[in-house]
Amino acid sequence: MNKLQKKLLEKAKVTAKYSYSPYSKFRVGAAVLSDGKIFTGTNIENASYSLCICAERVAMANAISGGSKKIDGIAIACVDAKVKSNPGELMPCGACRQWLSELAKDAWIVILGHNKIFKIDDLLPNAFSLKK
Repeated sequence: MNKLQKKLLEKAKVTAKYSYSPYSKFRVGAAVLSDGKIFTGTNIENASYSLCICAERVAMANAISGGSKKIDGIAIACVDAKVKSNPGELMPCGACRQWLSELAKDAWIVILGHNKIFKIDDLLPNAFSLKK
């Protein structure tokens, strides 16, 4: 992991502290690098669970709504994950993987607790897509 990726991961960890997660108590932060700018997001829950949104999607939406056209990298920090009992808690959910496959298909992905740099094809091979 290079210096920039470590910086982005640290920003994701800090952002997780702003999570609104009164039901799951599972705080997640994400930071997106696009055009040299950093956009952050955290998970926001709702009593109507289907209305919750993940940190990764908030960060990507912030980047896109801020005028970004290409996402270069994303860092994800699940600060409350129980890594020893369930390492899968560190990974993005299926919905976030689908967003990544469309909005950040060439981006690198760093995840707190992993020493590997991922690409979306590592996380979601043969992703669903439509022709543009």
